[in-house]
Amino acid sequence: MISKNKMKYVRSLEMKKYRKAEGVFVAEGHKLVDDLRDVFECTYLVATSKWFMEHDGWVSVLRSSGVEVDEVTDDELRRVSFQETPQQVLAVFKQRTDEVDIHEEAKRNLCLVLDDVQNPGNLGTIVRLADWFGIEHIFCSKGCADIYNPKTVQATMGAMARVQVHYEDLPALLASLEDGIPVYGTSLEGDILYGKKLEKYGLIVMGNEGNGVSKEVEMFVTEKLYIPPYPEGRKTSESLNVAIATGIVCAEFRKR
Repeated sequence: MISKNKMKYVRSLEMKKYRKAEGVFVAEGHKLVDDLRDVFECTYLVATSKWFMEHDGWVSVLRSSGVEVDEVTDDELRRVSFQETPQQVLAVFKQRTDEVDIHEEAKRNLCLVLDDVQNPGNLGTIVRLADWFGIEHIFCSKGCADIYNPKTVQATMGAMARVQVHYEDLPALLASLEDGIPVYGTSLEGDILYGKKLEKYGLIVMGNEGNGVSKEVEMFVTEKLYIPPYPEGRKTSESLNVAIATGIVCAEFRKR
């Protein structure tokens, strides 16, 4: 059974200010919780009896560590859940506080830079894409959607266990980059992606859903890339969804 206070606490974590104050976030569903539990520290767990029976080993470890665990009915889980169809378990995890040196990382590997990507679903999908294409770090502007928003967490499908998302002052961060680190960015004025020489390291900048890459960030882009429609010149949609565009760009980089 879950108390009213605990239910109120979990529901409050839908709001960023409470997640930030507590330094935690909510994940739901057996696959997502299983993916995250080895990377993020669990601080509270709510689940049905069926789920407990299938995960008694981990539950015993949590209890022995002093983590509060509540067994609930399906109806109680529905009342505390952010999902239309809850999946047996809800966990509260601590947010990550790891830091990374962007200069060292970008000299060896590809990283994504997101400039005000505001839709939680888009951010979650981009994290999944990064995971698929072996990109371990995403640097977001302060105006991006929150990785710990329940909608974003669900959209990552567990990929946030393998991809770290960092929030930065992007113009200041890019201004501090060492010479020789390529900064790629999508642009209607760029060179066609498919014929462009691409490195195996550097930064790939993707912009806001409606406005693209901001001028403050674009000034640091050293290589502009254009994804042409097919056949080129044909009247088509005004633009690509940012997550779809990210997938196309990342696939082309890995193809090389």
